[in-house]
Amino acid sequence: LSVVALVMAYMVIVSYQYNAGGAVLSTILTDATGKALISAETATIIAAVFIIAYTMLAGLVSVAYTDVGNGIIMTISLLIAFPILWFKAGGWSGMEVAFTGMGKSQHMQFFGVYSGLDIINFCLPPFLLILGDANMYQRFFASKDAEGARSATTILVFAVLIIELLIIASAWVSASMIPDAEVGKHVLIYAAHRFLPPILGAIMMTTIVGIIISTADSYLLVPATTLMRDIYLNYINPKASEKKIVLLSRLLVLALGIVAFIVSKGFAESEGFFERALYAYTIYGAAITPALVAAMFWKDATKEGAVASILSGTVVTLLWKEAPNLWTWLPAGIYGSVDEVLPAICCSVIALVGVSLITKKKS
Repeated sequence: LSVVALVMAYMVIVSYQYNAGGAVLSTILTDATGKALISAETATIIAAVFIIAYTMLAGLVSVAYTDVGNGIIMTISLLIAFPILWFKAGGWSGMEVAFTGMGKSQHMQFFGVYSGLDIINFCLPPFLLILGDANMYQRFFASKDAEGARSATTILVFAVLIIELLIIASAWVSASMIPDAEVGKHVLIYAAHRFLPPILGAIMMTTIVGIIISTADSYLLVPATTLMRDIYLNYINPKASEKKIVLLSRLLVLALGIVAFIVSKGFAESEGFFERALYAYTIYGAAITPALVAAMFWKDATKEGAVASILSGTVVTLLWKEAPNLWTWLPAGIYGSVDEVLPAICCSVIALVGVSLITKKKS
């Protein structure tokens, strides 16, 4: 069950990396009039082919080094880019005038048009993903020793805080200079291409591409490794040679990459990057994270409780999102204002605790 939830969530995450890579290509490859030289669909195919090929050939070592390089370049470029964008936007007063002219004066407020429930809907899925993200634990276990992992985690917290604040602030400032809603979906890509000096803009675009590739190959490698280690080597061929394992792992990356591309086509018209991200994070966070955290911190958790938690978290997420007709009995306004993350995580935790207590008594 955990493998199914992991693969489902990670395929959705990889799918919007393809679309993001395509958005970068279609933004860069333009003629003198600003018209894209290739369609978004063609750009997405190119991005998908490159990401799959890179992941098959490079593996986890490349991901580690790419992450380090990307992190350093991204931090430096954002630290330089933000003051430039702020100056171009005219500072606080210039942004206020610009947003008012667009009819978006609420963008100058801290929470904007969002309610407290909206903030929970947006923030809880990534929080749950981070708590249980297999990529993070994979890197912890790849450390030379426990002390190295502990130091890296401390640096991670502060580095991510700085980078995330810079990304949010840069996107906010750039949005005041982009009245076109369609372009606004790719605000940092557009800002790097249009508002920054050529060299800095090129570095920023390179960093964005690096982040996309790094994210995509990480989320392709983990399910491939999981399927290989937890399914193939455990139940099908425990004595497989290392050469065969490497070959089959690469074939799994290829197969999963194709599945993710099909998913990206399915979501292309109906969902944006942000909506797909929240959906994928919820599938994983509601299904995997409660059981994982309980395994480390709650000694009374049982395997039956973990199974119930994974099953309920996955099923509730999918049904809440994909089967709205099932929820017509709810009071008016609840289904429309509550995203799938709240019912899914509540059901998952209740199932984990309840079933664990019941099965613990029996044992």
